Amino acid sequence: MAALLHDFNVEFSTPTPGVAVLAARLETLLGGRATLALLAGDPAIGLALITLRENVWYDGPVALVDELYVRPDARARGTGTALMERAFEELRERGAGLVEVNVDEGDAGARRFYERQGFANSPPGVEERMLYYEREL
Repeated sequence: MAALLHDFNVEFSTPTPGVAVLAARLETLLGGRATLALLAGDPAIGLALITLRENVWYDGPVALVDELYVRPDARARGTGTALMERAFEELRERGAGLVEVNVDEGDAGARRFYERQGFANSPPGVEERMLYYEREL
């Protein structure tokens, strides 16, 4: 899983701390119940990494799709959709009430993919788009 995450960042020219650091972080995260990890293929060709948090607006947790990645040579075969369907099933079993994902505005392919999965960037009946902000500490 750490190698896939590393490859993901390399593919998109994003800094990565390296496989060893990612593996150590994953070991810690996967030791608790707040992180869900799914792999596709043997050997793995794709992954979904999802974190859950409690939220005042839902009885169950809210999930965030932190990472969804399929190796370039394995794309357009339904792997990402299958990972999301498995994730939705698992999240329902865990009582999650909402699934969120952040997508770069310019990544039209990812936006189309998530919209096909039922995600929207505005709540029903609202025309204004939701925006994501961040601040490193």
